[in-house]
Amino acid sequence: MAVNTQMIKDLRERTNAGMSDCKKALDECGGDIEKAVDWLRAKGIASAAKKAGRIAAEGAVHSYIHAGGRIGVLLEVNCETDFVAMGDAFKGLVADLGLHIAAAAPRYLDRDDVPADVLANEKEVQKQRVMEEGKPAAVAERIVEGRIGKFYEEICLLEQKFVKDDAKSIRELVAETSGKCGEKVAVRRFVRFELGEGIQKRQDDFAAEVAAQAGIA
Repeated sequence: MAVNTQMIKDLRERTNAGMSDCKKALDECGGDIEKAVDWLRAKGIASAAKKAGRIAAEGAVHSYIHAGGRIGVLLEVNCETDFVAMGDAFKGLVADLGLHIAAAAPRYLDRDDVPADVLANEKEVQKQRVMEEGKPAAVAERIVEGRIGKFYEEICLLEQKFVKDDAKSIRELVAETSGKCGEKVAVRRFVRFELGEGIQKRQDDFAAEVAAQAGIA
């Protein structure tokens, strides 16, 4: 059965899960809403969504160093109580997130954090690519939309596939942990450092500036 917008809305009303999670559940379950509800519950997404309004002010700031000190990650993950913060499920999630960020190098936490100019530029690139491929105008917009979805999966932490299990996204991993812990769990922020990152670009920019001042073409 083809999944449509109304089915996604109906599932969202029943589970309070996100639109993207509802669509994925329906796709996985062939459009069967009852099975989709069970799928979301099994993933811990439905129960996690019901906790979305709670305040998560406890948790941990975690550091992870990889590749002999060449890559470092600092992240904050929140939960509701210090009891959960000290539990194995929460600690395991935090450690896995540090490893994942080091390996997958996300640039943003979620798609809402992607700057408008970055998104606009990517859309333009994909439009030009579709035109060069000679795709029919009737399907060009859908192709671009699909590729933007892939773009989000590449650069947004919560959209990325978990490096230790690519059958689930980081968003699903966090939701599962929330279900296990029985309270809201959320990734608040992160930063990733890589030794020497950006140095060559700064050198190139400086060289270009000097050349411009000297009148060198």
